[in-house]
Amino acid sequence: MWKDFKKFAMQGNVLDLAIGVIIGAAFGNIVSSLVDHVIMPLIGMLLNGVDFSGLALKVGGAELKYGMFIQSVLDFLIIAFSIFLFIRLIMKFKKKEEEKEPEVDKQEQLLTEIRDLLKEQQN
Repeated sequence: MWKDFKKFAMQGNVLDLAIGVIIGAAFGNIVSSLVDHVIMPLIGMLLNGVDFSGLALKVGGAELKYGMFIQSVLDFLIIAFSIFLFIRLIMKFKKKEEEKEPEVDKQEQLLTEIRDLLKEQQN
């Protein structure tokens, strides 16, 4: 069982996924910092100094921090848009690779020319 697990864990796809998760988490922290420290203060300034992180509504003994929710939604939208742009860029590169004609080696090209010449001589 240990050998099977080791084989599974060391597959390329699993390692790629692990690396993607780690980079994604770091990217999420960067975007959160961007939203918390740059975007939200600018939006707050445009709205006459509103601090979104402090927005809350007290209902009975509970405090609903809807300002933090707004920041989280903004985090999500920025991350989703960034991923969309990244995937779109990757798809453009893949499309360009598919559009390129496969290179024909010299031997195959010569054989094709000989075939075409023989067809012309027969007609």
